[in-house]
Amino acid sequence: MNALRHEFDLAHATMLPPLGDAGQAAVQGPPADELAQHLAARWDALHDAADAVAQLAQLAHENPVGAIASLPARAAQTGGWRCDAVANGIDDLTLVMQTGLRALIAAADEGRDTTAAALTLWREFHVARQAICAFVEPELAAA
Repeated sequence: MNALRHEFDLAHATMLPPLGDAGQAAVQGPPADELAQHLAARWDALHDAADAVAQLAQLAHENPVGAIASLPARAAQTGGWRCDAVANGIDDLTLVMQTGLRALIAAADEGRDTTAAALTLWREFHVARQAICAFVEPELAAA
């Protein structure tokens, strides 16, 4: 969905470094297994939305396996800013998918062909999902 426009000029934006171990010691989150379950539920819901988009794009069901299926557990084990980035990425992508899926369903209800739009959203999902996975294993993003 590259057609989104905004009025912000990010040309001079500065990216702050992660807090590191010192910042993490002050903030204690839930245990890793509880965090993994929470992330897994959100990750599964995101893939349910992706399945609906795939159906509208006339694509086959995708069964996430390997690194994609194990992302929530690996992110929880990694912890720190990388886990936070994964959680934020899942939330952001979920919002994009919900909005896009609602628009696709509304168009389909009006009898419009949603195949091309759904395929575009599906491709955006894959790119964003790869970016989320790169927070845990950056070397996979380079491949």
